[in-house]
Amino acid sequence: MNYYNISLINSPLEPFTYQSKNIIDIGTKVKVKVKNREIDGVVLATCKEPDFKTNEILEIYNSVYSSKQLSLARFISVYYFCSLGEALGLMMSYECELQNLVQSDIPQVIASEAWQSQKSEDCRVTSFLAVTEEIQNSKHSVIASEARQYYVSSNIILSAKQNEALEFLKKHKTSLLFGDTGSGKTEIYMKYFEAIIEQKKRSIFLMPEISLTPQMNQRLHKHFGDAVVMWHSKLTPKQKKSALASIHDGSAKIVAGPRSALFLPIKDLDLIVVDEEHDDSYKSSARPRYNARDLAIYMGKLYDIPVVLGSATPSLTTYVKFPHVRLRGGHFSSNKEFVYERSDEKLSPMILGSLKNTLEAKEQAILFLPTRANFKYLICGDCGHNYKCVFCSVGMSINQKTRSLKCHYCNFAQAIPQECSECGSSNLISTRLGTAEVVKDIKSEFEEAAIEQFDRDVITTSNKLKKTLKRFNDKEIDILVGTQMISKGHDYHGVSLAVVLGLDNMLSMSDYRAREKALSMLIQVAGRSGRKENAKVLVQSFNEDFFSTYVNKYENFLEDENEYRKELYPPYKKLCRILFSHKNGIKAADAMNEMLSNLRNFSNIEIVGFGKCGIERVADKYRFEILLRSDKSTNLIKAIAACKVGLAEIDMDPIDFS
Repeated sequence: MNYYNISLINSPLEPFTYQSKNIIDIGTKVKVKVKNREIDGVVLATCKEPDFKTNEILEIYNSVYSSKQLSLARFISVYYFCSLGEALGLMMSYECELQNLVQSDIPQVIASEAWQSQKSEDCRVTSFLAVTEEIQNSKHSVIASEARQYYVSSNIILSAKQNEALEFLKKHKTSLLFGDTGSGKTEIYMKYFEAIIEQKKRSIFLMPEISLTPQMNQRLHKHFGDAVVMWHSKLTPKQKKSALASIHDGSAKIVAGPRSALFLPIKDLDLIVVDEEHDDSYKSSARPRYNARDLAIYMGKLYDIPVVLGSATPSLTTYVKFPHVRLRGGHFSSNKEFVYERSDEKLSPMILGSLKNTLEAKEQAILFLPTRANFKYLICGDCGHNYKCVFCSVGMSINQKTRSLKCHYCNFAQAIPQECSECGSSNLISTRLGTAEVVKDIKSEFEEAAIEQFDRDVITTSNKLKKTLKRFNDKEIDILVGTQMISKGHDYHGVSLAVVLGLDNMLSMSDYRAREKALSMLIQVAGRSGRKENAKVLVQSFNEDFFSTYVNKYENFLEDENEYRKELYPPYKKLCRILFSHKNGIKAADAMNEMLSNLRNFSNIEIVGFGKCGIERVADKYRFEILLRSDKSTNLIKAIAACKVGLAEIDMDPIDFS
């Protein structure tokens, strides 16, 4: 009998010991029984017969986790304070016995020889495509993709500056492509992908959100054809099966998608590109609370492959830690005029006048707000009573579609009241504009204009996203009103006016990155305009001096911000936030105090603060927190590991302080 330590996939439990008559390789996926449930696990190691009774391994799968995947999972488990099973739950295993999913009457070797012969002769395009079509008809997708790739690669031409940038990236293991919006970062990525394909290797292309995938999918498929596989959570089971088949059989040369794409079983991986590396969407808000950008960098070291980080507004941490190449300007010769209005968040006469001029000129506009729903809060104008969630200590948002107040933390909802529940007044007012309310107000001013909302309340599927973007680029929509989604790298061809509201709210957040996030957002939104026409960017803010100083000189901001961060914040210090939550507030507070007492014994960490969270209650649980700071992450990891209590939820390198 053989005995094995097995980690249970997606389980917070520590590894268990099981027995089997079979000899099983390390990393093999198996099925075991835990109490009355059957659950999948991964063989971690062989072990001696224990002094307790062990259960039999029920099934041995034809799939395995590679040694590098196991190493990555162990790192995630230690650094982000989760179980090994939870870390392995992020990943997909390699198939041991690959089956040909499509059969062909033409032997693989004949199709391959036909392709190689055609490639070597450097034939005319017509006959080349004819052979490509013939190979495609033989259903050998790997060869067909190579044929198509060879054809399209001969027609992409980079500028001298782009070529210099590409050569710089190839010379460094981890590097930053710091390129202005529209400067051609994507073309450089694609040329790098071509070079990797020529070496018979493969690439991962990370994007921060699913909302970016439709347009990028179109560009990549136009260029690389079936050699590209998109991977994200909105794929149907059939689409996922097809994508995995392409990954397993090697026909997928480029795997693109948000952070989950990083954990797919890709053999011969030789490049990881992280686009929009500054985006907070790379950070997971649930355990394991990993940052995909940081894990990509770690994987680069583990796999000994290059990693490219790209952004028009890179994070200060990336800018300081890695060599960068600067790509200035854009493909378009249009000019942008920045106009600032000293005003609180509202649709002012200046904004409405600018929208009117844009509509009369038969041009398009985008309008950005940092909040969704109709308003952030509902309060009584007479007594000041505000409507908070009964389960969470946070104001509820008005949602006009459902005519309700809704909590965006626990989803509790109630009907919009007609009068104050405290004093009976009907003078109920709202603070903070939201997308739905702006759309309603603009429609009342410009009845014949086509105005649409562009946020997660409306754009709930990939199909809706594609259709809205197509209608906007086909000029069927005049004004697009949205939140952060509107800034996410989409190409808007005819926008001559960008209106930006709410930046002062972002600037005043209790977050050490508030300046970076507000300025980055302005630059990203402004970058959606003036792609082909001259454009105006209308910014509603009382902080013109700050924004106007840096909006066209982001590197100057990074240099100044760098001085501000020294000795206090990342990249010079490591932060960790520890959360405690329980329906019984006393238990949550006691857990915090117990861990706090133990942490005080460690002189190489600093307790920045502790107490009730800014949002004290979420989903009917009271919340407390401790914020730690240290010179090294190892100091934090050792201290927390020694002091951790049951209710503690660890968030290494936090980005959310609410």
